[in-house]
Amino acid sequence: MSQARMIKLGAALLALLAASPGRAAETGTFLKADAVRATPYGDGKLVATLPAGTKVTILKKSGGWLQVKSAKGTGWARMLSIRRGEAAPKAGNAAGVLSLASGRAGTGKVVATTGIRGLSEEELKTAKFDENELRLAESYAASEEDARGFAGKGKLAARKFDYLPAPK
Repeated sequence: MSQARMIKLGAALLALLAASPGRAAETGTFLKADAVRATPYGDGKLVATLPAGTKVTILKKSGGWLQVKSAKGTGWARMLSIRRGEAAPKAGNAAGVLSLASGRAGTGKVVATTGIRGLSEEELKTAKFDENELRLAESYAASEEDARGFAGKGKLAARKFDYLPAPK
């Protein structure tokens, strides 16, 4: 077998191993002290409370929750409490909370939304336009006059701000 063929075969084998389910698990670090629960819900049974800086292995994701494994056990932690990857969080660095998601807050099916609602890929694929739902959503909008009246009652003042520059 030629050397070039052996190199190609080796590269293909490495790519196959990297894509296999047995590859190295993803790691993460707790950004702040938080609970690890038996289920991915805010009212799930407490498994452990891990301090900021605790390194964990990330096993899987469900909504706004990550299943993690630590020295204190395996359970579910809020995604926003964990920075993915090996790097330790830096003081004042907000990158750990930029990957926002949402999930059920408890078994009562209350949904907390931070950024985008946690829709599954299947829900997005099967979504259909519903004119009645759109009208209902639009009916909740406040007029400019109503908004100004509300702000006035709360003694709120308008403030001008510069928009962010357009991305390059």
